[in-house]
Amino acid sequence: MSISPYFLDLRSAYQSEMDDLRFDSEGRDVLQQRLTGKRQQIAFLVQMMDISPEMVAVVFHQGFAFTDKALMEQLLTHDEAGLPSWNSLAGGFSLAPWASDLADIVLQAPAGDKFLTLTAGLEYMASLPVPAGIIVSDDETDEDEESEQDGDDELVIFADDGEGGQASDARTRQDAGADWLVQQGFDQKD
Repeated sequence: MSISPYFLDLRSAYQSEMDDLRFDSEGRDVLQQRLTGKRQQIAFLVQMMDISPEMVAVVFHQGFAFTDKALMEQLLTHDEAGLPSWNSLAGGFSLAPWASDLADIVLQAPAGDKFLTLTAGLEYMASLPVPAGIIVSDDETDEDEESEQDGDDELVIFADDGEGGQASDARTRQDAGADWLVQQGFDQKD
């Protein structure tokens, strides 16, 4: 399976957000409490979907039950401009009742459809085990594509090209999201 640079960058930002939420200052695991708090603020958080989608997508953590692996893996090959519609993914998963209620709220926002599509991709990736040895750069993909033709079903994650492209965009989005939160009265993240 191949993952586009777009989803790879978002996956990294999503994982960082999850890591930030997981523990309090005393080292206690408070992830579920913090996610519950964020879920209660979904009407407010939808304003951040375009700026920092990874900061909003976490509210759906563990809200998906994936049923069509091939459909979800196909989703991960797309970049931002080529994302399929939310409705086209309907057969690939089911939502927990609480997640379905949140999705209804998100769909009322102008970019809700696109956001839920990328959230489904992020949640699917979060459910996959990702061994360290499978992250490859674009230069190595030719060799990996040849080995995949031999029937191997391995996960291929494309790394940044080193030219400030996708990773730079992700950092810019993350910085903009952090600035927006400060403007809303939240403390600056370190």
